[in-house]
Amino acid sequence: MWWFVSMATIGALYAISGCFRLLRFLALFLRRPKDLRRRYGSWAVVTGPTSGLGRSMAMELARVGLNLVLVGRDPAKLQDVSGKIARCHGVQTRTVVFDLSLVSTPEGAEAMRRLREAIEGLDVGVLVNNAAVAKPGAMYFHEANVESLVRVVRVNLLALTEVTTAVLPGMVARGKGAVVNIGSGSSFVLPSFPLYSVYAATKRYVAVFSKNLHVEYKSKGIDVQCQAPGLVDTNMMSSAVKNSFSPLFVVTADACARAVVRRIGHGTLWVPNFAHQIQWWSAGFAPETILDVYRLGKHLQQREAFRMIRSSRPPAQEGKVY
Repeated sequence: MWWFVSMATIGALYAISGCFRLLRFLALFLRRPKDLRRRYGSWAVVTGPTSGLGRSMAMELARVGLNLVLVGRDPAKLQDVSGKIARCHGVQTRTVVFDLSLVSTPEGAEAMRRLREAIEGLDVGVLVNNAAVAKPGAMYFHEANVESLVRVVRVNLLALTEVTTAVLPGMVARGKGAVVNIGSGSSFVLPSFPLYSVYAATKRYVAVFSKNLHVEYKSKGIDVQCQAPGLVDTNMMSSAVKNSFSPLFVVTADACARAVVRRIGHGTLWVPNFAHQIQWWSAGFAPETILDVYRLGKHLQQREAFRMIRSSRPPAQEGKVY
């Protein structure tokens, strides 16, 4: 009898915990989007805005009335997206050429100086640290090129940190602001992300960094959050990866951007898209060992697909990224 009562008590506590999590989720989900311009300021800084989720984020922020400082490494693409934003939404834009993989180098220091000059005097209310790289991926750690791994760390971790140091002091001085760091479900929803170890580790840093900054700066009027989407159909995702998952769980960059912007200022860690939220909740009911085995199997399939692609491409395309 004591064993039955103990198990029933544990089960009841688990069920109550799940109910509280669901209620908290619904409370956040049902909140109305904030008027970002009125609540935080008239300008936003977006890194990696020339393609994929970053481009969609820039367009969505412009749609809700924010002027934009666009930070990316390709001058032509920056001008292209800047011109499109101005034509479609009539907001002001500034561009800063910054190869984030060069952060903490002399070239990176010069780019940081240009960024600080570009935002000086602006009412920057929102910072979106979006830029990230996932390659090399779908390979064992010992198979990866060390320089490529260092690039992942520089872009996903060091650059995010340094760009935040450039923007945050102005928010503190004005007593308002929102920092949105784009994380990944690979480091939050799932217990492991094998064969993408460095990428997942940098995204875990993003989540922990965001949570601690939120605690530090909430009393100063600044909201800091990590948005952790799942699979988004961007250039970062190769066809080999996309085809290995159900289309129901692969969302477009535009849909994800709308969900991210809608949730700015609501919660410290958020899975923005409903399809990804379903994955998050379902993953919570599976044992970690099963999820580990399943994910390793999926990524080994991707590894084999990448190997076939590399072996079949002509030598002239050796530098192409898939």
